[in-house]
Amino acid sequence: MYTHQDLRGPLAIAVGTEDKGLTDFWLERSDVNVKIPMWGRVNSLNVSIATALMVYEAVRQRSSS
Repeated sequence: MYTHQDLRGPLAIAVGTEDKGLTDFWLERSDVNVKIPMWGRVNSLNVSIATALMVYEAVRQRSSS
């Protein structure tokens, strides 16, 4: 889960397509893979919303330390 990862250090955030996520190329070369949980009838998040959640979580963690 994205909120369980330490995002306070240097990082690059790679996001994939809304329906399939990142390709194997990126998944195999990453240090950490995270998921954003979804509840209800939603089966995907808009990629801009997913990116905003990740950036917000990194900022939140950095400001609380």
